[in-house]
Amino acid sequence: MHSLLKNLKVEINDKLYLKDPESSDLGKRIVSHSIEMIYELGFEQFTFKKLGVIIKSNESSIYRYFESKHKLLLYLTSWYWSWIEYQLILETMVMTTDQDKLIKAVEILTQEVSQDSNFSHINEVLLNKIIISEFSKSYLTKSVDQENKEGFFAIYKRLVVRLKDLITAVDATYKFPSSLSSMIIDGALHQHFLKDHFAAITDCNSHTTPTHYFLNLINQLIITNEKR
Repeated sequence: MHSLLKNLKVEINDKLYLKDPESSDLGKRIVSHSIEMIYELGFEQFTFKKLGVIIKSNESSIYRYFESKHKLLLYLTSWYWSWIEYQLILETMVMTTDQDKLIKAVEILTQEVSQDSNFSHINEVLLNKIIISEFSKSYLTKSVDQENKEGFFAIYKRLVVRLKDLITAVDATYKFPSSLSSMIIDGALHQHFLKDHFAAITDCNSHTTPTHYFLNLINQLIITNEKR
């Protein structure tokens, strides 16, 4: 899998950028430092002006890559979900049973991520933290329907469908596979957030992870039911 990941070219909707940031050193620095700054400052406090100071480049040069910080956030979230999807495909393609594939998929989608050395300009650990805290801001907007039509959320939606198909493969009688799939993916982000900020209203902690919770849920709803 490691050798395959080295050849991975994450494909992002080209409407999200004016110039592909992967095409130049400046573009990669924009992506790399924006991840660090959004993690440190939060999306609301992050600006292209502040980013320009850090990367020692004119603010206008950043706008040649992204027309707004909203488009940049959409780019980062699309990159993240594409990276997760690729891992899911590679990890499950060698498995022979649908049950094992489902369990592995839930693990990948709910666990804390590790740094991926195949992408030196992207800190996946920090990006994961951004997705946990900021992903909802990419779609809780008045323009969400138009952006959805333009395919800005296609990778995320494709990932939900992949998990839905794995659920159905194990138990075709389960009536709510799409709802369960999207709940697991979004719910994992929420449980990680609660664990870090509102520990009193979640059972997840340093010993019980969101992965433990969602594997238990899948076992109760899908795997155990399929065996009956």
